[in-house]
Amino acid sequence: MGSMTDGIIHEIKKVICGKDNVIEETLTAILAGGHILMEDVPGVGKTTMALAFSKTMGLNFGRVQFTPDVLPSDITGFSIYDRNTDTMRYQPGAIFHNLFLADELNRASSRTQSALLEAMEEGNVTVDGKTYILPEPFIVFATQNPTGASGTSLLPDSQIDRFMVRISMGYPSAKYEKAMIEQRKNGINPMDSVRPLCDANALLQMQAQVNNVFLHDQIADYIIALVNKTRGHADLERGASPRASLAFTSMAKAHAFMQGREYVVPKDVQQVFLPVITHRLMLNPEAEVNGKSTTEIAKEILASTFVPKV
Repeated sequence: MGSMTDGIIHEIKKVICGKDNVIEETLTAILAGGHILMEDVPGVGKTTMALAFSKTMGLNFGRVQFTPDVLPSDITGFSIYDRNTDTMRYQPGAIFHNLFLADELNRASSRTQSALLEAMEEGNVTVDGKTYILPEPFIVFATQNPTGASGTSLLPDSQIDRFMVRISMGYPSAKYEKAMIEQRKNGINPMDSVRPLCDANALLQMQAQVNNVFLHDQIADYIIALVNKTRGHADLERGASPRASLAFTSMAKAHAFMQGREYVVPKDVQQVFLPVITHRLMLNPEAEVNGKSTTEIAKEILASTFVPKV
């Protein structure tokens, strides 16, 4: 792993204890130019992690708490009459930041959720027929409470598919929960010790390097074989989309970059398969009744697919 990525992970670990794999997956997705969906119970550090990443990577940070009364215009912006110039002036919305935290996204109305779609896919928003470009890099961290939690509704499939990865923090172990308490003795906030190590331009350069990581034809075939096995699977109503194949490839390249390599090997593909694929799969009714999970199915696919000797 490169010294810069090592340093970033070290800074995040100052505020997030015992979740090294989650931190690494999140940084991999950022380097791959993707958006991150964090699904978990409240209070386990999702917002703290987003803040820590924005601080150590020198990114402009914005946040909206998605309550049912948040309007699409709160996100994308709106036109307002300017009396001085007798024209309509555009007032940018909350989304115009390098790192945008959509907190508890699944509490918002469908209209407000859909306001994120164009921005996440295209890197711009359209208001009153005019298109406005979002800053680069542009990363969405969205958190959602588990399905069935009070005041929530399922995110639409089209929205879910636009997130490169879904991660879950989970509760910390007793050891790390005690460490969190110790860190905050005497009113100390660990976030104050997080140092900025790079800036938006440096991140863009790293993303460009990730994009140039070499992908052998046999590795590309391996990625396609894994994705294809999710389609028409006996336990799945729906498999992964072509967008998933692109996200999967970008994540594999970013994982190779994190390991200090300029080429992708099968292990890179295997390491990122679950966080990229599982949230895009839909169980059929019979599989649900039998208590199967998309994670279990993805692991079976990984174990039964031929691994190229590259």
